[in-house]
Amino acid sequence: MITLQNFIFPEPAICTEHPLYFHTTGEVGVSQSRAEIWLARGSAVAFDTYFNLFNLGKWHAACVLDGLFAEISGSGRVEIRVYQAIPDQSWEVLHCETVTLAADAPHRADLSHYAARAGRGLVFAEIRALDEAGATVTGGRFATRSLPGELPRLAVSITTFKREDQVRETVARLDAFLQGFAYGEQVHVQVVDNGQSAEIAASARVTPIDNPNYGGAGGFARGLLEAEAAGFSHCLFMDDDASFHMENIARAYMFLALARDRRSAVSGAMINNTHKWAMWENGAWFDGACRPLDCGTDLRDRSAVFQMEMDGAQRRLPTLYGGWWFFAFAIDQVRHHPFPFFVRGDDISFSLMNDFAITTLNGVVSFQDDFSEKESAQTLYLDLRNHIIHHLVSDDLARSPLGTAKVPVRFIMRSLLRFHYESAAAQLLAWQDVMRGPEFFDANIDMAGRRADIKALMKDEVWRPVEPGDLAERRRLTRLSRRWRHLIGYSTLNGHLLPFSARRWDKVVVGMGERGIVYPAFGAAEISYLSADGERAYRVKQSKRRFFATGWEMTRTLTRFLRDFARIRAQYRDGYPRLTARGYWQGKLALDQAAAPASQPAA
Repeated sequence: MITLQNFIFPEPAICTEHPLYFHTTGEVGVSQSRAEIWLARGSAVAFDTYFNLFNLGKWHAACVLDGLFAEISGSGRVEIRVYQAIPDQSWEVLHCETVTLAADAPHRADLSHYAARAGRGLVFAEIRALDEAGATVTGGRFATRSLPGELPRLAVSITTFKREDQVRETVARLDAFLQGFAYGEQVHVQVVDNGQSAEIAASARVTPIDNPNYGGAGGFARGLLEAEAAGFSHCLFMDDDASFHMENIARAYMFLALARDRRSAVSGAMINNTHKWAMWENGAWFDGACRPLDCGTDLRDRSAVFQMEMDGAQRRLPTLYGGWWFFAFAIDQVRHHPFPFFVRGDDISFSLMNDFAITTLNGVVSFQDDFSEKESAQTLYLDLRNHIIHHLVSDDLARSPLGTAKVPVRFIMRSLLRFHYESAAAQLLAWQDVMRGPEFFDANIDMAGRRADIKALMKDEVWRPVEPGDLAERRRLTRLSRRWRHLIGYSTLNGHLLPFSARRWDKVVVGMGERGIVYPAFGAAEISYLSADGERAYRVKQSKRRFFATGWEMTRTLTRFLRDFARIRAQYRDGYPRLTARGYWQGKLALDQAAAPASQPAA
């Protein structure tokens, strides 16, 4: 039997939200340290969860399965049921038997007859204890009979910069996992060290690579070139600090190994560390902005998870993209290497401009810190640059001059209405830099000059220890209903059009969860933003002078952009292929441009 996916249990270092892994009824005991579940007589555990159900619709549609089997491990006399939840029709019980589990004798259920019903829906197992002594469940898996003759050779490419402890821990976990993974010999870890400080030891499974700091784009471009030259068939881009179950690697590898289409790619979902029960991004699509799929879905709720997974099996979006915290693909499908954005947007561009067939798999997910806390004038500068360029180069995102201009205008106005005048100035600079043409990105590939320029702008929007005045509030307008606050906020541009509002409007405190939203700022003249731990803050105040000065410069930039739009778009349509060519990155990274990619080694 070839394992497609293993059951996952909670891990204290990753996630301990039990309803994401299993649902129980009756008298049940769980051991996290031993990864086992004890069931009293009549009690049951169901693996109908985000981490442990099997999305038959996705696997059946994309992969060649030589039968399908479920295997349950444990001890004691139990009833095992395996369900197939099919959208818009009655569920099927694919298997129902009473068996006695033993440590050396897991129960295997043949589910291959699912095809006679429908290659759709979700498959999950439920185990109920039958004897007075109870029963213990220690694991399970879904499997198939065989694999193709040629297995993928997968390079796991991690880009890191000055996160020495995190990347060493990630590499150690990967190394330990690969020693026990059935296809560990087919997988190799590359650590592209942009900071040249991680001091990762080379081994049979790990190769450290020192690299100049050209950001994530340069790091992943280097990783792709190295993987290609070494003869790997597939590459997996991964963050240095991502927290994830190692089962991520196993599921992605098996999906790619069985995929019918070489264009198949696996994109990892993302969950916010603040609320580990809520989906943050189950893949995303782009149109004017990044639009995460299934954001906010409560993963403890079976109905919500089932709907999310069934929808995902049917979803076809032309501008779907995968984040580089976890993105696996076949190297021979790459037509464009990363664009030199430095960071932010390079993963969106890579997905849009290469013809991948992207799939998300339940349980293949990274736990990350809140993106809102990472937001700064510099990240907003970087975000806006890539948002504009996507619309200039992608046929799927083509817009009129005014339609394209709405993207930067919306970004800048969002900052101005929240009194983030420094961020607005950085975003205006981003718009003007895009108008300089693609050669600007080549000339500023390390972003050193612009990082210094943006840092010099920062006076107010800088995190510092909380002061007593940061927590003081005065609320009048901000107590009004949401409808009235929206009306007042938009009609007055949040007080910038009203005299004396800077002195008379409210003073409020806004938490990290609402930091990037305009609405909490409506009706306020002074806002204190708090970090997630409540220990850091910064304070911004309404300034009509700064608002109108930035607004005037934005209007002038808009006029030039509309006038020169055809020329700017033509420059990027011509320059994008050149700046995403293999030879471009070989030259920038001082690699041998004459070297052809090595042929793929035999499995």
